[in-house]
Amino acid sequence: MTRTARRAAFASAASAAAADGPAGFFSRVRTLPRLVRDVVSGRYGGLSRGRLALMVLALAYIVSPVDLLPEVLLSIPGLADDAAVAAWLVASALGATGAYLAWRGEEQETAGRVVPGVVQPAP
Repeated sequence: MTRTARRAAFASAASAAAADGPAGFFSRVRTLPRLVRDVVSGRYGGLSRGRLALMVLALAYIVSPVDLLPEVLLSIPGLADDAAVAAWLVASALGATGAYLAWRGEEQETAGRVVPGVVQPAP
């Protein structure tokens, strides 16, 4: 990812988090298990399984004590690599949950208007 693309991703993540506010951010976090379930089952195709696997690996990298650039030896670069991975993960998660929520909204909206097997007159 180029530097410009990274900056754009981080800026969009920050603006999405700020626009939704704390309640919107936590609703997106609560959406993650449904998103993962629908991606793994193949029901939702807006996020590839490979991208989901990268997100899980990024989370494992942040949480794990094993580090590519250890903070003990390299304080600033060691923290910077964790911060970069965390920023990418947050930007990816916000983008994926936003698209997923939009897809769920369209699905629910369509499900409320269409009844299989019933022909409705045009308005």
